[in-house]
Amino acid sequence: MKKSKIKIGLLWHSLTSDNLGVGALTESQIAICSAAAKRAGVDVSFTVIGTSGGRAPTLNNVEIQQGNPVSIRRTILGNAPYLDDIEQCDLVLDIGEGDSFTDIYGLYRFAFLWGSKVGVLMRKRPLILSPQTIGPFNSVITRFLAAQVMKRCEKVFARDELSTSYLDAAGVKKNRAEAIDVAFRLPYKLPEPTIGDTVNIGLNISGLLMSGGYTGANQFGLTVDYKELIEKLLQEWTADQRNTVWLVSHVTPANMDNENDMVSILEVQKKFPGCKVVPKFESPSAAKSFIAGMDFFTGARMHACIAAISSGVPVVPLSYSRKFNGLFNTLEYPWIADGKVDSTEVAVEKILTGFKNRTNLKADALKAKASADLKLQGYENFLVDYFSMLASK
Repeated sequence: MKKSKIKIGLLWHSLTSDNLGVGALTESQIAICSAAAKRAGVDVSFTVIGTSGGRAPTLNNVEIQQGNPVSIRRTILGNAPYLDDIEQCDLVLDIGEGDSFTDIYGLYRFAFLWGSKVGVLMRKRPLILSPQTIGPFNSVITRFLAAQVMKRCEKVFARDELSTSYLDAAGVKKNRAEAIDVAFRLPYKLPEPTIGDTVNIGLNISGLLMSGGYTGANQFGLTVDYKELIEKLLQEWTADQRNTVWLVSHVTPANMDNENDMVSILEVQKKFPGCKVVPKFESPSAAKSFIAGMDFFTGARMHACIAAISSGVPVVPLSYSRKFNGLFNTLEYPWIADGKVDSTEVAVEKILTGFKNRTNLKADALKAKASADLKLQGYENFLVDYFSMLASK
């Protein structure tokens, strides 16, 4: 007898995170799964397991429940409540918050991501790693542990060529595939066109980079002076009265000023009072809908930049990790400033050159969007087949 409903566990997703990037991944994943389920002729429900934040969920007409938080200590003991949630699911899609399956954020965070995967496998649930950055893993031990758990997954989807190459080098070949970041599917509303000669410039300021990373000591090894870069851009743009500069936040956790974009934005506005501060967004889709109205965009939060390019807005991302380079190079989008290679002067010049050539950038952004849509169709097709297989059991 064919199963009519499939229960999907969404591991390392969140609908309440103050990081709109994680929210964008989650809402996009749900949209893709819902489309795949419709094609497969089944109904789906979701259990979300991951970090939580202060934002209210905004999805309607989708059957979703919030699962228990991940506990590594209780996983080891075999009595973690989230494992009971997992056991009720027909399959688990783990997106790793997009870029967290690595050891660059510390061994504690790696242990959380790795241990949660082991817990799913212990409960004998099918585990699929949805499109995400894989690695880097700088330790021999973490490389070994990561490879062993990935080889036991039903499928591992890289979201860029660099991650695919890493998987091949790690011996994860039989079950790996390549797609692209699912946030290219994030729904949004096209804003009303701007009337007049005003040029709307969106600038996302990363509180994390302003703080020097979580350690406060240039954790990501930047070759640019990030604060100086922001000031030079604003000096240039605010000198032209035709420009309207919008300061855009994308990560706003309470009680974490060193990561909160809005804290840094309000400090910057004191020096550049002519800039407009965009209020905190209610949802990832609201953020993308606003960014879609910009004539040019730049930022160091990757999903803010994805919101731009996936809505056809000319964008120059400022990279601080290989997740940027891997994703945008995979889409053959060359307009990127590298904060780990370029000097401050070179990075500023790249962004300003992109701004001056934004007509060309828009054409390249539309090509990149078309490429991403094709790659995500492959991911959706896989889910259609997998849902159909589960339904027939």
